[in-house]
Amino acid sequence: MINGNTFRNAVLSGANKLAAHKKEVDGLNVFPVPDGDTGTNMSMTIQNAAKDLKFYDRRASIGEIAKVTASAMLRGARGNSGVILSLLFRGIARRLKEVDEAGASDIAEALAEGVDAAYKAVMKPTEGTMLTVSRLASYKAKEAAQNGLDAVEVWRQAVDEANAALLTTPELLPVLKKAGVVDSGGQGLCYIFEGMLQVLEGGEACEAEEFPPVYQIKTDYVANRLINAAGHSQEDIKFAYCTEFIVIRQNLNDPLRLRAYLDSIGDSLVMVDDEEVIKIHVHTNDPGFAIQEALKYGYLTRMKIENMKEQHETKAQEAKESDADEFYQPVDPEVAYGFVAVAAGDGLKNMFESLGCNYVVSGGQTMNPSTDDILAAVHSVPARTVFVLPNNKNIIMTAEQTIHLADREVIVLPTATVPQGISAITAFDPQLETLENVLGMTGAFESVMTGQITYAARNSDFDGHKIKEGELLALEGNKLAFTDTEIKRAVLKLCRNLSLKSKGATMLTVYYGSDVTEAEAAELENLLNEKMGANYDIVFVNGGQPVYYYILSLE
Repeated sequence: MINGNTFRNAVLSGANKLAAHKKEVDGLNVFPVPDGDTGTNMSMTIQNAAKDLKFYDRRASIGEIAKVTASAMLRGARGNSGVILSLLFRGIARRLKEVDEAGASDIAEALAEGVDAAYKAVMKPTEGTMLTVSRLASYKAKEAAQNGLDAVEVWRQAVDEANAALLTTPELLPVLKKAGVVDSGGQGLCYIFEGMLQVLEGGEACEAEEFPPVYQIKTDYVANRLINAAGHSQEDIKFAYCTEFIVIRQNLNDPLRLRAYLDSIGDSLVMVDDEEVIKIHVHTNDPGFAIQEALKYGYLTRMKIENMKEQHETKAQEAKESDADEFYQPVDPEVAYGFVAVAAGDGLKNMFESLGCNYVVSGGQTMNPSTDDILAAVHSVPARTVFVLPNNKNIIMTAEQTIHLADREVIVLPTATVPQGISAITAFDPQLETLENVLGMTGAFESVMTGQITYAARNSDFDGHKIKEGELLALEGNKLAFTDTEIKRAVLKLCRNLSLKSKGATMLTVYYGSDVTEAEAAELENLLNEKMGANYDIVFVNGGQPVYYYILSLE
């Protein structure tokens, strides 16, 4: 039987083992574009659970531990691999919900339920991935349980089968075979399972040689949108000192006189009196006068005087530096719709905000936000319905997890690129019903042609291209179109490729990134106007985005 404390230590061990090998797992990624790599995303997802489990009651049942693990992983999930991992543990927790100590059948059935939850969440499950590895492991666990083996042996056989399944992934996915690697998500899952087995077998928990960096999205708020306990601006603070004290009564003087006096030298007066004490709270510029007058009624105790202007400055600074979850906004019945978008780069953020986006989460290709990051953003928008624009294919599943966690309606539009997100929000019409807007925005973003110029993060042999690290990569949508070594030539070629595939497009928008100078952008703008200006209105925008030198939008 496996109790809660053993399962807790097993999850911690699994998290540590993956942390120690996350760079190796990252290196298995076949697509050479810089991104939020699989090992890093999975590690950060399970580390979110490890953080909570380290301080959890060791006497808790396995059901309680599994619930804490699943909840923390779901909220900390990053990237598609992290979401799938969290859903696997969510299914495990669902099966173990009422279990104090788990036997062989509990473990086998929990793993099977986890696999089922993961498969259901993926619209088009691909075999040869971590889904395959987990599914075959669960089959073996079920077989072992039916053969009368104990819980630990059931897990051992599941781990052995997971590793065997991992070796078959190149046969199921030709792209893996051509690159000569196994599936990165499957490898990450095997490391977690192996780390857990080490504890279940009675050994010491794995120690991590390295831990993933603590990455937390810091969201941008305009100063006048900050909400803090200090209230309004300093100019609104007429009386500077919040003065509180208790009077221990020593005479029968009428407290109404004291009330009238305090009212004359301040505001926000709260005064409660009985036969023994008088409790005072008042805002005033002369706390000494308030105290002197109160002494006529008895002696004072529990005195507290605070400078509210100083307090306001402190609170305002804390608000600017705090995380998004401190800016929770309840739903305002009068506000029908709101928007949350994910983007990196000041120019892109400003673009979304100018189009009516309430909240822009900092994130993108190399920094996938967590479920909690996006959920906090959703909860900062007081609308009854909040549209979420992920703007990256590796963030869509993460965003979708907020649908069942938010306390308001969330609609995730599966925008896979920034131009798609911009097109979607531009097509929004506040006069239309929700369904009409969903259809209209979806049609708008699906009609946009997106091009992107970035660089190869590693040597690779991918999709018929032999790629060298540092080489320019030209993407049509999210698919590699060609490689190049000269950036202006690459942009012009990509624009022409998109032009051939577009129907009726008249506008070409070019968002240039943080690594492009104004002079370089101006030079390219002149070139594109010379070569393509007769057919398109060409607009250049300083997006400030990392990773991508240029993002192209043709519509």
